[in-house]
Amino acid sequence: MFKKTKELILNTWKNANQSATVHQVKNPEIDIKVILILIYTAVGLTVVKYFGSPACFLSAITQNSSDFQKGFYTYFFSSTMGNFHRLLWWISTIVIIYLVIPIGIIRLGFKEKVREYGFCFANVKNDYPLYLTMLIIMIPIVFIASSTKGFQAIYPIFKPEKNHLFPLFFLWQMAYLVQFIAVEFFFRGFMIHGIKNRFGAYAVFVSTIPYCMIHFGKTFEETIAAIIAGIILGTLSLKSRSIFLGVIIHYSVAITMDLFSLWRKGFFS
Repeated sequence: MFKKTKELILNTWKNANQSATVHQVKNPEIDIKVILILIYTAVGLTVVKYFGSPACFLSAITQNSSDFQKGFYTYFFSSTMGNFHRLLWWISTIVIIYLVIPIGIIRLGFKEKVREYGFCFANVKNDYPLYLTMLIIMIPIVFIASSTKGFQAIYPIFKPEKNHLFPLFFLWQMAYLVQFIAVEFFFRGFMIHGIKNRFGAYAVFVSTIPYCMIHFGKTFEETIAAIIAGIILGTLSLKSRSIFLGVIIHYSVAITMDLFSLWRKGFFS
């Protein structure tokens, strides 16, 4: 199994490098598309960092007291639903920056099809055993990690009241899934498939750097795991030309993390 997986990864990287070499020979000029994608990546991460929370947005738009400021503060910080509203703001920012705008850039700017950037189900049937293997490996790791104080301090991201999982926790999980579609599309679709003709297999490693950085602030172990996940999921996206099995494995691990954390805290007892 290990040997076959190693061969699959190395062959995927080799094929990507060969395709990139052919493309560069045919197109030796400066690739404006690649430059735009990398600049947008930097800008997008900056916007999510500084405007991905209502507090940052509020401090940026005004320093003076106003009716809008008071209403905004009440909605996101003083109301009983404030935490839920803040999380939805965060997800909305991610969906706009990581999904909606990149799709607009691809369709209107590059005049290309979104499915060429992994937003399709190509080869999903062929590659799902690899993702199942990853899930089987990850679940015991997550279970062990869920016992640590650092893990329990962060997860679940949305902390429901005990015995009140419905409906907010289920609504949150639906929004959380959309967030993962946006994240996978941005890092494993828009980035990798947008720059692979210039970087070849190295596009996977380029995309892994900002993907690792968005995990800063989480536990050390999770941030290191993000590097490994970025390389593996990036390679599989490069092979299958689809992000959706990555979405499935990413979300499956995330909801497992939430459920294990809730179980550790006695939500199901």
